[in-house]
Amino acid sequence: MTKLLTSSWMTVLVGVVVYLGATVAFWQVPAPSAAPADQGNPAANVNGPSWQFTNPEADQLISELKAEKEALAKKEQQLNELAARLQAEHAEVAQATQTVQGLQSEFDKLALRVHSEETANLKKLAKVYATMSPDSAAGILAHLDDDAIVKTMLFMKESEAGVILESFAKKGTAEAKRAAAISERLRVSVYRTSSPP
Repeated sequence: MTKLLTSSWMTVLVGVVVYLGATVAFWQVPAPSAAPADQGNPAANVNGPSWQFTNPEADQLISELKAEKEALAKKEQQLNELAARLQAEHAEVAQATQTVQGLQSEFDKLALRVHSEETANLKKLAKVYATMSPDSAAGILAHLDDDAIVKTMLFMKESEAGVILESFAKKGTAEAKRAAAISERLRVSVYRTSSPP
């Protein structure tokens, strides 16, 4: 019998019996005694199970987190609305840019056409003034502004423009100064697009 009591099976069997006895004996946990609630904070329950535990600081922290979450959601909505507005304005700017580019292209074409027509007209005027007597041409040109005179003379031969400027100079000191100013502008002008006829 001693051998049976000292065997490892017997030790296991005794351990199982003790475990089951202790489990049955302590199966019912006595209910915790109801402690009086904290008079300052009746919601504070520290004697119950952990899932029933309330802490006013944790509740305040939770309410602050909820308020911050709502504020962040509102900010996100505002940012989304701003992004939508910016995208719409960007589309308007792109459309306006395309319109301006189209208008610029049309203006450039029109300006080129006007420039080519003006060049043709200036060549004709230069021929007309070159065929007139220098005094008559100077008399007519004296009534034009300096820009028109310079543009017309650019399409004349140097000898034709020279005699007209000489006629200007013969009319007096004021006209001589004007002829000098026109000569200076002719010297620095790059308006001529082709050689005179």
